[in-house]
Amino acid sequence: MISTIVARPPALVLIAGSLLAIALFAWQLALAWPVAGDPLAGLLLYQSVLPRGAVAVLAGAALGLSGALLQRVLRNPIADPSTLGIASGAQLAMTLATVYAPTLMETGREPLAFVGGTVALALILAVSWRRGFDPVTVVLCGLLTSLVAASLSATVILANGEYMMSLFIWGGGSLEQLGWGATQTLALRLAVAGFATVLLLRPLVLLGLEDNSARSLGLGVTFTRLAVLALAVTLATSVTAYVGVIGFIGLAAPNLVRLGGVRTLRSVLALSPPVGAVLLLLTDGLVQLARTGGAEILPTGAATALLGGPMLLWLLPRLHVAARPSASAAPTRRLGAPRRWLLLLALATLATAALALVWGPGPDGWALALGERLDAVAPWRWTRIVAAAAAGAMLAAAGFTLQRVTGNPMASPEALGVSSGSGVGLAAVLLLAPGAAVGWQTLGAVGGAAVALLAVMALGARSGAGPERLLLGGIAIGSLSGAVVTTVIARGGPEGARLLNWLSGTTALARPVDAVLSTALALALVAPLLFLSRWFQLMPLGGSVAQAAGLSPRRSSAWLVLLAALLSAVATLSVGPLSFVGLMAPHMARLAGFARPTLQLGGAVLIGMLLMVFADWMARSLAFPYQLPLGLFASLVGAPYLVWLLNRGLR
Repeated sequence: MISTIVARPPALVLIAGSLLAIALFAWQLALAWPVAGDPLAGLLLYQSVLPRGAVAVLAGAALGLSGALLQRVLRNPIADPSTLGIASGAQLAMTLATVYAPTLMETGREPLAFVGGTVALALILAVSWRRGFDPVTVVLCGLLTSLVAASLSATVILANGEYMMSLFIWGGGSLEQLGWGATQTLALRLAVAGFATVLLLRPLVLLGLEDNSARSLGLGVTFTRLAVLALAVTLATSVTAYVGVIGFIGLAAPNLVRLGGVRTLRSVLALSPPVGAVLLLLTDGLVQLARTGGAEILPTGAATALLGGPMLLWLLPRLHVAARPSASAAPTRRLGAPRRWLLLLALATLATAALALVWGPGPDGWALALGERLDAVAPWRWTRIVAAAAAGAMLAAAGFTLQRVTGNPMASPEALGVSSGSGVGLAAVLLLAPGAAVGWQTLGAVGGAAVALLAVMALGARSGAGPERLLLGGIAIGSLSGAVVTTVIARGGPEGARLLNWLSGTTALARPVDAVLSTALALALVAPLLFLSRWFQLMPLGGSVAQAAGLSPRRSSAWLVLLAALLSAVATLSVGPLSFVGLMAPHMARLAGFARPTLQLGGAVLIGMLLMVFADWMARSLAFPYQLPLGLFASLVGAPYLVWLLNRGLR
């Protein structure tokens, strides 16, 4: 049996990876080995290099065991602390405590992380329980929770100045050590968790049965699930508390064990910790090997995220999905006199913009700005309003286009990773040419968005992906893109600050020329879509029907994908990658009863403008004199809307 397992290619790769990890760690020891008469080198070896290697092994083992437990109890092959939002919830709780209650971080670091991770997991399970914890539903909810939590953390850091950048780097998962404290704590937690896992082995075996069968054998299913979840969350949040967010080790380790031919639960639980330890030690060794000028180019946690995206994409075709939401673009009802309703929407948008211009908070509370006061605030406010409206129009048009092209009611620039891909393109331009003009930044963002969108659509074409699979693939691409952006931010410098501002999404820095340019680009890119009504009518019917009607599906899809990438990239330069207006606006237009494609597009564009203008107004007003990032404020509405839509379509 052992020889059969070892002969499998995944097992051979794992053995090779183990040897490489050991070799890299030995190389680090050799570099740090003290020479005679150099006490500082000895201190560095015993208080930094050795503890770092020990923490990598212990943290990887803890995450491997946590992932194996989560995958077992939820019957979900892609469950781990990253995909379930546990790590991001813990990070958010600790970020808030660091900024607003620093004494808690001294006395209650682990309890804080545990509470944050538990709240995130409880929220996800509460949303998905009606689906029987369907794997894709649970992970989608978890990844969306992670996105919002990470955006909130970035916002808190951004609001507290550049001196908090070290907290962002730590949150990216840094294994730097200055002693043995974290090693001792993680070793104790792992030993206790291992003993508890042995005690829970029989209940875990029974959890593999149907709930009724397990209960008939005397198992308290609910209590056992909660106990195992608490154990997994404790392991994951302990790691987060001491080294930050280390993503996807808990996803990869159990799956690699199963790929190696291991099938029994006992063996999976026994082998997942050492495999997780090897993965993290190897990743950390590669991170240190890539040092430039004595500094790491990225935190280890960001490097593991680069592993997680491909792993999610590889596992995607192997997931079983019980049901799929309808991809129909037909409205639930039809409006009478739809052009009149479009006019009313336009008037509502103008009224909201006018209110946002003249009414807002000040030293004496909310008041109308008239006369000289209006002259003082108008140049600042109107640029934000116009930039937000243009971004809303472009995101709505991009979302409408993507939903029609893919036949996927949950497609949007944010959910398919297109917005995050534009961040990679922007990062590339900022790194290669730090002083690049706005035009070059826009071109880079467009290129990144186009590559991300083509990758997601290629995945869908290859595997016949349904709406949820395509969405999960988009989030995987977004995870990869986010890891790249985190790498650039962690380097520091002006490009890091620029990307951190972009990540949270704000129009506060918009200049009049930016607002005018955004409006011109919105008009230039949205206008062609109004003349493609026939394309939008035929494409949801399928390629064969469209071709029979004289439309080339491949050529028309290519042009529409290019337009969607352009719209997404230009919009995200203003409001960041996380607003979900591109998802909400087309759905609201459809549910409102706009039937014909051109009218539905017009309704979506106006609703997108209205949503973004209102969101910008509230973002700069609710926490006055502080500013909430526009993209974050919109995402706090958009992410729950996406979760609601997912559950609504699956019922």
